[in-house]
Amino acid sequence: MVGGTRIDALATIVIGLSLVMTLTGCPTLLVETGKKALEDRTTNDQVTDTKLAASITTDLTKKDKSLLLDVSTDVWEQRVLLTGAVSDPRVKQEIVAMVRADERVRTLYDEIQIVSPEEQAERRKAAQEKEQGEPKKEGFSQTVNDFWIETKISARLVTEPDVRSVNFRWRSVRNTVYIIGRARSEAELQRVLEICKSVDGVVAVKSFVEVRPLT
Repeated sequence: MVGGTRIDALATIVIGLSLVMTLTGCPTLLVETGKKALEDRTTNDQVTDTKLAASITTDLTKKDKSLLLDVSTDVWEQRVLLTGAVSDPRVKQEIVAMVRADERVRTLYDEIQIVSPEEQAERRKAAQEKEQGEPKKEGFSQTVNDFWIETKISARLVTEPDVRSVNFRWRSVRNTVYIIGRARSEAELQRVLEICKSVDGVVAVKSFVEVRPLT
């Protein structure tokens, strides 16, 4: 499906899920579904990307479930961005090799950082707190700071009129922002990068965004 037909079909799905979410109380799923309905990815790409991300998560869990606190996976049109931090270079190599072996992966961007065992432990603790709810600014840690950077970027991009924020995914790791997705124009991409760089605490921005106008 293309054009209005695809949008109408996705809108129908969202409306149907809205009724389900109202009854079952799952607002997060509803929000994510609504985002997908507005993305420029095709439905097939959305499905493939979701399955690919799920497979990577499963593989990480089988290897060591704690790795889910260390490594983040973002997939856009079968391009995979790995971010996060581990203390053992061999573990990083094993993760990269594992993901690269999946034939669905079109391009892999390895941006996993190597940190000390002490920092990895601190990051895991902060990540667990984040999973349980919004981390507090008290008892500052690097991971908490990254969380607030991501939150500020989200607030800026969502309200930026010249940016279609649903087409982008971003992560902050030790004050470096990594972003992947698709921009409709070079001007849109530059605006996104400007916003990321302007957020307090950001020291660098690495872009893996493809510029492809709608056809």
